[in-house]
Amino acid sequence: MDDNAVTELPPTLELLWGRRERPRRGPKPGLSLERIVAAAVAIADREGLAAVSMSRVAEEVGFTTMSLYRYVGSKDELLALMAETAMGPPPERPPAEQGWRAGLAGWARALMAGYEQHPWFLQVPISGPPLGPVQLSWLESGLQILAPTRLEDYERVAVMQLLSGFVRNEAQLRVDLVRAATAAAAQEGGPPPTYGEMLRLLVDERRYPELFRITAAGSFDDAGGYSQEESEFGLQRTLDGVAALVDARERAAG
Repeated sequence: MDDNAVTELPPTLELLWGRRERPRRGPKPGLSLERIVAAAVAIADREGLAAVSMSRVAEEVGFTTMSLYRYVGSKDELLALMAETAMGPPPERPPAEQGWRAGLAGWARALMAGYEQHPWFLQVPISGPPLGPVQLSWLESGLQILAPTRLEDYERVAVMQLLSGFVRNEAQLRVDLVRAATAAAAQEGGPPPTYGEMLRLLVDERRYPELFRITAAGSFDDAGGYSQEESEFGLQRTLDGVAALVDARERAAG
């Protein structure tokens, strides 16, 4: 047996997995870990992650700050619980006959919807690979979708890392663009110019011939954000790469 083998879970994981003994009774009836986390998520949804503090959550639930510490040991633990709770379970997998690609596309769209509903989630620090029960359920769901393929185990894990990274990056880009547009509108007292309008003032045909042509065609004349069509295009091209690997494994197997 490895003398360095882990025999105890860190405190935060004990809390996430429900293995920490909870208070037999709260300071007053009505306070619970679930209520604390729900209040923190509600604050973050309304006001952003920066507004979440132990004192602010205590105010939201109508108890003292010290009362919360009977259930949550620190703000870091609270953030971990919020991240576990907010995303919810993975989507139901489509019928097997629809194939792995439809399953992964649905998985990715559901993850994107979770980020859009709770954009503050993207600000929660990543402390390591997924270890919470909800996070692992998302990974398990993706691995099961890919199970019928001939991909090696490590390849299936790598595919899920690739896909989750793509979705997170897309979601972060959307949030950043919305934030920038909102700030510009507030500063200028009206809708900011679109990306296309700005490019028309900057792009010279001789120096940037392709950008000039695409701008003149109106390709950048949306509100300056990142459209659903662009995100879907990126998702499908990512899945094209996975499909090429799946097909290669099928050919190799004969």
